[in-house]
Amino acid sequence: MQKAAAADAPIHDLIQKRWSPRAFSDKLISPAVLRSLFEAARWAPSNFNEQPWAFLVATRDDQENFHKALGTLVEFNAGWARHAAALGIAVSKLNFQDGNPNRNAEYDTGAASALLSIEATAQGLFVHQMGGFYPQKAKQVFGIPDGWEPIAAMAIGYPGDPDSLPGKLRDRELAPRTRKPVSDFVMSGHWGHTASFAAK
Repeated sequence: MQKAAAADAPIHDLIQKRWSPRAFSDKLISPAVLRSLFEAARWAPSNFNEQPWAFLVATRDDQENFHKALGTLVEFNAGWARHAAALGIAVSKLNFQDGNPNRNAEYDTGAASALLSIEATAQGLFVHQMGGFYPQKAKQVFGIPDGWEPIAAMAIGYPGDPDSLPGKLRDRELAPRTRKPVSDFVMSGHWGHTASFAAK
């Protein structure tokens, strides 16, 4: 299933096609393709080139670790994410090498996750990123060390049939995609003043 964004200005095809479905097929992802996704994440920009990200990943054919990852999700997300080919948890290193806090760590990890999502789109995959998971449980079951913080979970897989979802989720899957207009969040001069190029 494809749900291209109704963009108000020209954007790259991969950005237009990227979206976050909940219906996934049972097709597994080859190791080579998975490696490409995380190679894309590797080349994300980061403050002082600190690269403060790590990803815990479990494929569905690795039952033990997949169930560990699934168990960190809130019940609502676990219900549909169990069909994805892979589950991941994005983790941020909170301090620089010298021990000082890196206030950009989560921002940079988000950038790495965004590039991963774009590469996934190029490979015919989709990534659904989730805030609905239990960070402390992830720390416990995966032995995440102090100084590292799980910040998001993700389901990765090939698109599936929306009819495989229960009623309300199916409706959400088929509903049009919406976003705030650029004029709402791009400002110039002072807060709340829409940049001239962003005005409708």
